[in-house]
Amino acid sequence: MELPDVLGVFAHPDDESLAAGGLLARHAAAGARTAVVTATWAEGTHRVPELARALAVLGAGAPRLLGYADAKVPESAPGAARLLDAPVAGAVRQLVAQLRGFRPDWVVTHDAHGGLTGHPDHRRTHRLTVLAVRAAALPGRYPELGEPVRVRRLLLATHPAGAARELAPLLLRPGRTAHVVPDGEAWALDVSPWLERKLAAVFAHRSEVERGALPGRLAAAAPADRVRMAGTEWYQLRPLPGAGADRADGPPAPRS
Repeated sequence: MELPDVLGVFAHPDDESLAAGGLLARHAAAGARTAVVTATWAEGTHRVPELARALAVLGAGAPRLLGYADAKVPESAPGAARLLDAPVAGAVRQLVAQLRGFRPDWVVTHDAHGGLTGHPDHRRTHRLTVLAVRAAALPGRYPELGEPVRVRRLLLATHPAGAARELAPLLLRPGRTAHVVPDGEAWALDVSPWLERKLAAVFAHRSEVERGALPGRLAAAAPADRVRMAGTEWYQLRPLPGAGADRADGPPAPRS
């Protein structure tokens, strides 16, 4: 079955594997083109080779880096602005260049809440991606960056409230608030057929495994808990003006 080409846009190395590794692996396995833009961390830092290994596992090509600094880790991009402080216009321009160069059918990014953790870099990446997807479709915007491209689907990686009640104790550190969307507003994708590849990509982020972040908790979990934690992905569908029909197997519109 032919599946749409997908471009992921995520805040940090490992977000792509944790939030959408199953979707990316699914589409790559079906012969679709996939790629990932990462907003923070820069060449020469230890997490970029980890990102490269994870993307190779997922079949998503080489890292595409915007080069901004993580909100809480200035050494992630020495001398560069934090993503939160970077001018919106410059960041959107970089993303438009990526969109027009890759020309995806679908784009996947964080939801407006910043995913389950609500990380501010996730929220900023969501905003920049929405702006860039709209700008990339307009002939009068950034004509020097190539022909306009109209994305068919903008998918927002998320967790519905019901699933989060079960999974938050496994996915979040104690005391952390889970940022969720109402039940019925997200499309569930069973990624268990691609779970082995998704987990291999997550574990390629070795420094996060070693420091006990979510990749580390997944590595330490029992096999059954790994399936519960990572075997389903949820996405909101963001309406796009003038979007056409998908080539195959698109998510349904959210239920009212």
